[in-house]
Amino acid sequence: MWYGQPGGWGWGYGMMGGFGGVFMLLLFIVVVALVVGLLRDLFGASHARHGALRGRGSAAQDILDERYARGEIDADEYKRRSADLRSR
Repeated sequence: MWYGQPGGWGWGYGMMGGFGGVFMLLLFIVVVALVVGLLRDLFGASHARHGALRGRGSAAQDILDERYARGEIDADEYKRRSADLRSR
């Protein structure tokens, strides 16, 4: 019911005046940002814990794996360097 109509509530264009749509849009953006942040925190933390469980030298082993996969090093060099990383 609109303002000035018989039996109306007298709120004009809504409880927040003409800015109700703007506030609802801002509320929607805040809720989406919170959900995205929560999901990023949950899944980002699980990846960090997984990497920590692999132990020391995992970053070096990952680089070595990538170089071998790209063909930058051959199988003998890969095995030698991988064994060297495990021995540390």
